[in-house]
Amino acid sequence: MKKGFKSFALLMVVLLLTALVAACGKGDSKVSVGIVLPTKDEPRWVQDEQRFKDALKGSKYTTEILFSQGSSAKEKENVETLINKGIKVLIICPQDGDAAAAAVEAAKKEGIKVISYDRLITNTDAVDYYVTFDSVAVGAAQAQYLVDNAKGNGQPLYLYAGAASDNNAFLFFQGAWNVLQPKIADGTFKIANSSEAEALKATKDLSRDQLSKIIGQVTTNWDANEAKNKAQTHLTAAAADMKGDVAILAPNDGTARSIADVFKADSAIKSYVVTGQDAEKASIQYIIDGKQSMTVFKDVRTLVKDAMGMAVDILDGKDPATTGSYDNGKVEVKAKQTNVIVVNKDNVKKELIDSAYYAASDFTGL
Repeated sequence: MKKGFKSFALLMVVLLLTALVAACGKGDSKVSVGIVLPTKDEPRWVQDEQRFKDALKGSKYTTEILFSQGSSAKEKENVETLINKGIKVLIICPQDGDAAAAAVEAAKKEGIKVISYDRLITNTDAVDYYVTFDSVAVGAAQAQYLVDNAKGNGQPLYLYAGAASDNNAFLFFQGAWNVLQPKIADGTFKIANSSEAEALKATKDLSRDQLSKIIGQVTTNWDANEAKNKAQTHLTAAAADMKGDVAILAPNDGTARSIADVFKADSAIKSYVVTGQDAEKASIQYIIDGKQSMTVFKDVRTLVKDAMGMAVDILDGKDPATTGSYDNGKVEVKAKQTNVIVVNKDNVKKELIDSAYYAASDFTGL
């Protein structure tokens, strides 16, 4: 009899533990907003992580942030983990715009609202909102800086782009091409490193396929080492008339620093103007030191605030405010756009230090 009671008690303990474990599963962990970011290996996303945490402080809502580390498979796994924690809103910056479609479709099936953050998820109707900087304006600002600082006629122009898997890379390049093409056509610039761009130099409005051909040739994949290797290859192959004073369209700060280092080391390069994007600390130091010409500052504080504001509106049962829409290949996604600011040596203190984005002590020679 005693033995039977012990067995029964043991069974009750096991059942109780099982129930407790189940209770810790889906829907009971009280995570309101799930956030998936591309990688912890770029300063930009680590900064975003902290700002997202800060944005919900003092509210009744909670968040969990996971990183995909450059893997679309890991990204999908992260989304599934967050779905199982009962999230109501998913904020996701896709590693690959197309590949992320499957992950957000799984979220939509569970009635979760999806906010595409900074990069657009493409070819799916499972995206509810898009929070972004005006990516075409970013590319246009980079290109305008090159035009404004052009030296004479026939200046060599080196073109570089982001990853072909990132829809933003197309928007950046499209914005840059819109500004650069007339100046290539009138002889201000001559293309130094892309036969595809050279073949299309008379075409102002490029189709997606035409953009794809150029980007395929000059992609950095957002990787500093790949950018460095490409720049070295291009300079090794360049004729003497493609050196001297040059203009360089670099898509972001990480690639800009790598490319700048390669051009600076070539004795046949007299001077270079190189663009950037993201206002990374290392690039701000490069700008102060005269090694990088400019960066496009995208105040992530505003973007995070917009994304979290949208999420809270959804959780509160309100319709978030939007300022436009983007075609993702399947649907028009309602979007909220944030403006961008060009930063160079002249206004770096005003835009980044006086606005308290960075501390003056982060830099030397300010």
